[in-house]
Amino acid sequence: MSGLPDKVFHRLEGALDEESALPPRLSAPVDPAAIECVTGLYRRYFPPGGAILDLMSSWIGHLPPEAEYRRVVGVGLDEQELVENPFLDEWHVQNLNRDPVLPFGDGEFDAAAICVSVQYLTRPIDLLRDVGRVVRPGGPLVITFSNCCLSGKALACWRMLDEDGHLRLVSYYLQAAGNWRDIECRHRCPDMAAEPLYAVIARSGGPFKL
Repeated sequence: MSGLPDKVFHRLEGALDEESALPPRLSAPVDPAAIECVTGLYRRYFPPGGAILDLMSSWIGHLPPEAEYRRVVGVGLDEQELVENPFLDEWHVQNLNRDPVLPFGDGEFDAAAICVSVQYLTRPIDLLRDVGRVVRPGGPLVITFSNCCLSGKALACWRMLDEDGHLRLVSYYLQAAGNWRDIECRHRCPDMAAEPLYAVIARSGGPFKL
């Protein structure tokens, strides 16, 4: 249980996620300077040679181009967008709001990412708990977001909060999941970016234990 009323996880739009994802939206969610900040975080936290899980993935690859990873897996809604992502070795089409259980084994990945999409998750705690299962103990999760969103698809609780509130909310998700540690919040505002970038970073504690 999240400890929050169910209505805060509701969205204004009633369309299914798959319907709203078609046709493919091959456009950048944040400006290039903010994307470079995302890449910088991945460069710092993701181990070279590791297996990386990119959740709510799309056609843009935010990983540092000079880094070599053993395996990069994307999970997203739109197959055409996933096909266009040059960093992915493999991908899975999955609606994480309908099914937050990932099709991977315990500790299969060394790190994971959710880029500018956490505000659209209707079952964020369930998903983050399972991400903590598939990321090896001690492996990082980097969650990034800006101050912009599609208001009709963002959660009610997200729309009610300011940027500091968003950082606290994502931190709460990770705490409520019960298998993340060393949670830290970062406010990164690139000088040339039209919009600021925020990040919450945590380390996996392994599979959830009661």
